[in-house]
Amino acid sequence: MPGTLFIIGTPIGNLEDISFRAVRVLREADRIACEDTRHTRRLLEHCGIDKPLLSYHEHNEKERTAELLRALEEGVSVALVSDAGTPLIADPGYRIVHAARERGIPVSPIPGPSAIMAALSASGLATDAFLFGGFLPAKAAARRRTLEVWRSLDATLVFYEAPHRMIESLRAIGEILGSRRVVVARELTKIHEEFLEGRAASIADTLAARPAVKGEFTILIARDEPSGDSGPANIEAEVQALISAGTPRMDAFKAVARRHGLSKRDVYRRVEGG
Repeated sequence: MPGTLFIIGTPIGNLEDISFRAVRVLREADRIACEDTRHTRRLLEHCGIDKPLLSYHEHNEKERTAELLRALEEGVSVALVSDAGTPLIADPGYRIVHAARERGIPVSPIPGPSAIMAALSASGLATDAFLFGGFLPAKAAARRRTLEVWRSLDATLVFYEAPHRMIESLRAIGEILGSRRVVVARELTKIHEEFLEGRAASIADTLAARPAVKGEFTILIARDEPSGDSGPANIEAEVQALISAGTPRMDAFKAVARRHGLSKRDVYRRVEGG
């Protein structure tokens, strides 16, 4: 009989957020696979658990998956954790879960902390529908395309972002998504937990004025609210703003058309006066 693969959510900052069930399963599991053994060791010490750890990260995921699958098929129970939050959510783990399911190996989730849920619950933005987009692309053009694709969704948008890209990402959000309300959650559950809210450009200015931008960030963007102004001057300004930000001309027409429920031809005529 195969062992069980447990997917365990762990604290994103405050170690007190570990659940009773997570502690029990970590204590009872035959093996614990984790991203960084030094990081997870601190959590285990906090919980009074002394057990060998096996590294499982993006650089050795393929090899470790084969090793852990063999162990699971032999009846060994494996607990998979990431450095923070829920494994697989912008963290390693997909490969082994997918393979375990294909082989009929039981996979059991142990729910726990998540930066996405924590940020949403305290953001004040709508939570009836939301989309998590992982990390925004590092390259400017790809970032703009991503924001363009998702701008028409009737949902709150949620992204993770690295500190060194926060300012340029917020600038892009302001250029592509306009004046939507934005909430930035930084260092959730940690000593320096912080929420910044307002327009993307304003938050970018706030961060740019600091000596350094540090911490772990979650960006939340409100769904679009119709402005009621779809006149020619407004539409032309939106098209020109997109073109200035690097969007190809015809793509800019298409994007503004989607935003206002018009055809691309209508937008072209309003801008070009045809």
